[in-house]
Order: sequence, then structure tokens, then C-alpha cells
Amino acid sequence: MSPVIPALSVSQETPPASFDWLFSQLSVMADLSSLPELPLNINDDVLELNKDLERIIEDVENISVQLTWMAYDLVALRTSPELGAAMEKLEEAYPRCFAVVCGDQKQQPEMDMCPDSTATTPTQM
Repeated sequence: MSPVIPALSVSQETPPASFDWLFSQLSVMADLSSLPELPLNINDDVLELNKDLERIIEDVENISVQLTWMAYDLVALRTSPELGAAMEKLEEAYPRCFAVVCGDQKQQPEMDMCPDSTATTPTQM
């Protein structure tokens, strides 16, 4: 005698046109709890991702601009080494000039630092 094979129970219902029927059948056949759930509102996630990408692109553009200026400054200093010394003199002279123009009493201008102090006194201007 041959072994008896149990018959599969097949529903006689006609499946609906949506995927609900398919998912219900899959949940019977497999354990869907191990699969990650898809977010219900993907549009919000896409918008948030777009905002993050725009922010990252803007940050990279700013870094690119800074690198360009650094390269420009490096080329300028290597081409003309006296430019660095001139910039240092300007940085040192700025606070003194600011004190004279704005009337800052805390910091008195040092006239002996000027190369020709007789031509730069306020009475002769």
C-alpha cells in the first residue's frame, strides 16, 4: 500500500485585488515579526533626509571656500614673502588707529612707533 499524503487545504475564496490577501497568506506561512516594519509616513523621512543633505552640501561648500582662501593666501605668501611682514605691521597698527579715530582712552597711541611722527600729529593735519 502506498503512503497517504495529506491534502493541502486551499481556500475556495477568490482573492481580492489588493495585496492584503497576499500579506495575510504570507503571515500564515512565515513569521513576519522578524522583518523590520516599514515607516508609515515615508514622505517625512524623505523630507528630513533632503534637509540633512542640503545642510551637508552647504557645509562642504563652506569648507571648500575656506580651503580656496587658504590656498590663495599660501600662494600669495610664497610669491611675496614681504607680504607677511606687511600684514603683521598692519595688524599691529590697527588698534592704535582705532584708538585715535574712536577716542579710546584706555589705549593711548604710541607716536614713537610711527616712522615720521612730526607729519602724523593731529595739529599738523
